[in-house]
Amino acid sequence: MRFVIFCHSLVSDWNHGNAHFLRGICSELMARGHEVAVYEPRGAWSRVNLEAEHAHAVEGFARAYPELHSTVFDPDMLDLDEALAGADMVLVHEWNPHALVRRIGLHRRDGGRYRLLFHDTHHRSVSDAEGMAAYDLSHYDGVLAFGEVIRELYRRRGWGRRAWTWHEAADVRRFHPLDDVAPESDLVWIGNWGDDERAAELEEFLFAPVRALGLSACVHGVRYPAEALARLKSAGIDYGGWLPNYRVPQVFARHRVTVHVPRRPYVQALPGIPTIRVFEALACGIPLVSAPWRDSEGLFAPGRDFLVANDGAAMQRHLRDLLNDPALARALIAQGLDTVRARHTCAHRVDELLAIHAQLDGERTHNLRSIPA
Repeated sequence: MRFVIFCHSLVSDWNHGNAHFLRGICSELMARGHEVAVYEPRGAWSRVNLEAEHAHAVEGFARAYPELHSTVFDPDMLDLDEALAGADMVLVHEWNPHALVRRIGLHRRDGGRYRLLFHDTHHRSVSDAEGMAAYDLSHYDGVLAFGEVIRELYRRRGWGRRAWTWHEAADVRRFHPLDDVAPESDLVWIGNWGDDERAAELEEFLFAPVRALGLSACVHGVRYPAEALARLKSAGIDYGGWLPNYRVPQVFARHRVTVHVPRRPYVQALPGIPTIRVFEALACGIPLVSAPWRDSEGLFAPGRDFLVANDGAAMQRHLRDLLNDPALARALIAQGLDTVRARHTCAHRVDELLAIHAQLDGERTHNLRSIPA
């Protein structure tokens, strides 16, 4: 089949987590013999910031993902007849402009024979409901929502014809344990500052425990203001800046433990969505301690796949235990790996996507047979 994907960026993961999952999905589709065409808009904020800060980052992506390519386009000038020729399934990410989302829908209405899905991987359904409601999805077959709570929002608010829950997952071709790399430091956290969406949580669940335990620690991410950098320094945490996501397995392998500190919108309004960092950490075989979030969909077994710290004191105890009890760390690693490999790889998500396509095609065939001759 031919898949066409309109995303914010395939090339840049600068403050853009969807690129992680998208790369894994595209690689998996191509490994199965499908054709994949990816379009990303000229001037996308993630790629603009990446190229401004790291001149050779795009070349690094090309070396790490030689099979993946994208076409940069002007949303107002794109020839949709050409881009969508021969398409079987089209995915349109929610960071695309409203006008482009509508244009693609009208193209589908006016004779497009492909299945057309809108892909939502952000908290804007609750943090910017007005902006999300402005998307015209009337001619889309449905929505891929990266959590059940988001799927239910689309259904309840009438934003889409139908919706499926399609969680993110780990690209285990690249995210896996590296047994030949020895740990050389205690803790690493990989995450962006996030517009103060978790500033207090980072103090409680990361900065303070590291300071209290005297751990060797490093943070990677972008958009850290001067005040945040000062807080890192006061906690004795090194700041490593932007980290290409394809280098994350090597960084995890050089550390003994990591943490997950979810952004406030996911904890308060979007339970059940862990974001992709949890999948990637478990796939890489590093012990994980998470700040509180409600796994309402039963994706994992909290306490077995990873430890949960309900407050800063618990985080401190869990980190100390993991760093001093190799058997506990090994058990956590093994269980987390088993869960990801059994349920949460990009191969699993491609299976789900193909099943959705088959369902839609089956319904279309049934409807055509129902039309009187």
